[in-house]
Amino acid sequence: MRAAPGGRPRPATLRSVTTTVSPPTLNDVVAAFEALYDPAWAASWDAVGLVCGDPGQPVRRVLFAVDPVAEVVDEAEEWGADLVVTHHPLLLRGVTSVAATTPKGRIVHRLITAGTALYTAHTNADTADPGVSDALAAAVGLTGDLAPLDPDPADPAGRRGIGRVGTLPAPMALRDFAAQAAAGLPATPAGIRVAGDPDRTVHRVAVSGGAGDSLLGAARAAGVDVFLTSDLRHHPASEFAEQGGAALIDVPHWAGEWPWLADGADRLTRALAGGRANVETRVSTAVTDAWTQRF
Repeated sequence: MRAAPGGRPRPATLRSVTTTVSPPTLNDVVAAFEALYDPAWAASWDAVGLVCGDPGQPVRRVLFAVDPVAEVVDEAEEWGADLVVTHHPLLLRGVTSVAATTPKGRIVHRLITAGTALYTAHTNADTADPGVSDALAAAVGLTGDLAPLDPDPADPAGRRGIGRVGTLPAPMALRDFAAQAAAGLPATPAGIRVAGDPDRTVHRVAVSGGAGDSLLGAARAAGVDVFLTSDLRHHPASEFAEQGGAALIDVPHWAGEWPWLADGADRLTRALAGGRANVETRVSTAVTDAWTQRF
């Protein structure tokens, strides 16, 4: 320690060193996300992946939502999101223009103008293990080991697939399970619909996020007491009920898929944390279900 003028010791100079971690690029985030939800798992008719955005742009904030609609873009702009991850595709069918004269075109223009990227994880997130239906199963109270309702034949482990089958902690009346499911899912004006004797005992349950008409046969083959899904049409549901077997619970499409958002956000955060990336995620609570009123 050197002496200061007058013979008094001069205190050592402390140097502050600040270590900063550059935010990951959009390409980095997409790579981490696709390691969790491989686009190869998507159905052949689906449209998943990056919709718009510069792969080299930095990403500090990621907003998760079910639908790529104007209300979600409003939230992304207000919060300053660099990336929006949605479950439903914006451009599921082919288009020849994204001019701002159409609703979808306006979404694309707004996102690009704000510098916000858009990424879609649809049936690849449905098929993943864990995926959309795992989050739905947890939300309505299923416990224990879950198995795919419709397994992916490309998965040798037999863990991936559409829908899940599990059990309740203890048998209960259908009316009580329906109330439990309604309480575990976000509220919507449409509520939930039930087909079956409200006093019947249910224990083994199948669930599937999204439209589940095509899985009615699989639910029957699985021998479940109740099948919970969305968008059940009149005739298939009526014929299923007439043949006996499982009860049916129809939940709003948006509500049945919303629970996955928190899981997807958490898994992405943990994947990026391995690279010490400082990325903030947020789950949109905007109710974007198509049905907004009930009389």
